[in-house]
Amino acid sequence: MQISKWGNSLAVRLPADLVRELGLKEGDRIELHPDDRGLAVRRAARPEEILAGLRRFRGRLPEGPLSRDEANAR
Repeated sequence: MQISKWGNSLAVRLPADLVRELGLKEGDRIELHPDDRGLAVRRAARPEEILAGLRRFRGRLPEGPLSRDEANAR
């Protein structure tokens, strides 16, 4: 991959194989993490994926107000 100037920033052009493998589309955000081979690239969750995960928890919380003291059972 090559780093290029883009306005006042730097940009990396991703190879098409990596884009397909990660299922990337325009506007997606990626996260770069150091690993034992250099850098690992992963796609950040899209808003609709985050919402879908939150919807799975719907109805699993106890009814009524939540108490910090009860939760920590002092």
